[in-house]
Amino acid sequence: MTMQHELPVPAPARNARRRTHAVPRPNEGVWPGLATPPVAPVKARIAESLFRNAVRSLPVRVVLPGGERIGAGGPDSPVMRIERPAAFFARLGANSKIGFGESYMVGDWTTTDLPGLLTPFAARLSTLVPPTLQRLGRRFAEARQPSEEVNSLEGSRENIHRHYDLSNELFALFLDETMSYSSGWFADGSDDLVLAQQRKMDGVLDMAGVRDGMHVLEIGTGWGGLAVRAAQRGARVTTLTISQEQKDLAEQRIAEAGVADRVQVLLRDYREARGSYDAVVSVEMVEAVGEDYWPTYFAALDRLLAPGGRVGLQSITMPHERMVVSKDDYTWIHKYVFPGGLIPSVTSIEQNLAADTGLRIAERRSLGYDYARTLGHWRESFLDRWEDVAALGFDETFRRMWEFYLGYCEAGFRVGYLDVVQFSLQRRPGASS
Repeated sequence: MTMQHELPVPAPARNARRRTHAVPRPNEGVWPGLATPPVAPVKARIAESLFRNAVRSLPVRVVLPGGERIGAGGPDSPVMRIERPAAFFARLGANSKIGFGESYMVGDWTTTDLPGLLTPFAARLSTLVPPTLQRLGRRFAEARQPSEEVNSLEGSRENIHRHYDLSNELFALFLDETMSYSSGWFADGSDDLVLAQQRKMDGVLDMAGVRDGMHVLEIGTGWGGLAVRAAQRGARVTTLTISQEQKDLAEQRIAEAGVADRVQVLLRDYREARGSYDAVVSVEMVEAVGEDYWPTYFAALDRLLAPGGRVGLQSITMPHERMVVSKDDYTWIHKYVFPGGLIPSVTSIEQNLAADTGLRIAERRSLGYDYARTLGHWRESFLDRWEDVAALGFDETFRRMWEFYLGYCEAGFRVGYLDVVQFSLQRRPGASS
């Protein structure tokens, strides 16, 4: 695997963007600082003690060199093999919210059932470390969100670029043919991901009341699947993205679907949108907005929606109390996958709607377990197609990073720590548009 301690001088073009802190560049095999575990013996000893105490009651089997075993799991329980204990506990002690995932990326620990192993950890995520130590860690030890990753206009473009512009070809290898990078909605008795994604898209469009003759605004194009589906209903669609790579492929796919005359793809931030639309749809975009900009985002939905219109919103959510205590944390997901993101709670969505808009939640639908199944499909496809992914230039560290990301999220949805909800937003009686 390729790991570099320092960032090299970036190449011209898109990689010449200004950065004032070292960030991973997975599509270039650049992993600043990852090769060397931190030297913090006291923190490592504390981390080892906390880890041993935490897993002692979990339904897992942890195996250390020399054959020592800890955990309450039986013979069929998932197994975690700690290959390099010193490095593992050093990373965990330096920052548990980042070090656990980094340790998997470099092979400090392994498992043959990653989501199965992570599921019991996710089920007790809020209690694995005593609350007092959690508060002390947040105050004195753990990293905070870098100011460079705030979701200003420029910051949002850089944050989106770091994830969604990894490679259109990469996403095409593990997503289904609809290129939907969000939860599907499986019909009873079906495990067909394509049908689940089409059902999800129809669910969002129904929440927004999209029908023939409407002009629909989509915030967050992805690769064009929802815009195509809306156009096939007879709607005219204006869809916004801030990723040039996504815009290019979305336009190609829209043309191939035969609806280019009905869909316009704009390289534009939601804050720059203008006009009035019969319906607005946005799928798993609000998680990338950031708490500081939620009022602006929800106010934009209100401002852009014509009188009598509805919004179809799909959002990952988390319990409100967990969101409140963890909203300033800088986690492994932030560092390696979604910089600048924050998953809202249903309560926070309701609060922002009440404070900054005339909108309310009129209908909702939970799809949390469907997301666990969706992520399982993606993870299996990614691993099955790894040779094709590697041929695009991605290294072994990226393989383990992406596998951990998908497995980590799957575990969160399995146990209900995370949910995903489709909302129909409508104006409150008497609210002005």
